[in-house]
Amino acid sequence: MKPIKLISWFLGIGMFLFGILKVISPTIHGWFTVQMTNSGLAAYIPIGVGIAGEIAVGTALLLSLLIDKNLANKKFMLIIQLASAAILPMMATAIYVHLQPNVPAEVLPLKIKSPFIPVFFLLLALTNIYLIQVKQKTLIMQKARLSRISKIV
Repeated sequence: MKPIKLISWFLGIGMFLFGILKVISPTIHGWFTVQMTNSGLAAYIPIGVGIAGEIAVGTALLLSLLIDKNLANKKFMLIIQLASAAILPMMATAIYVHLQPNVPAEVLPLKIKSPFIPVFFLLLALTNIYLIQVKQKTLIMQKARLSRISKIV
């Protein structure tokens, strides 16, 4: 469970901050708009959707971690898994934007043209989903063993 929480903290803080960063002046009509417009995605995806999505996913991850003791383990895992899954299309979009020749490095985070950051976040989200699946299978197998043992006794 510890790796899931560590990855979720990193993703939650990162997604929330990247979302908030896009709202803070002068970037609201600055580099994020340039990214979306120059990549051709602004015609298909409203700019506010990307911003709201990052903030919402970051908030969901952070809140689930902060109130972890009040959530049933199953609900906690579901929230983390859904939030991690929501990161996948966001990072795929970010990778696409980074690879577009019309999007200059000056309007990208840390001025890096190669999509290192979105690929890293994508891999972390996939790792989180995988670890949760493994954890859930382990819990199911443990319940089955306990059930068999209780029938014998």
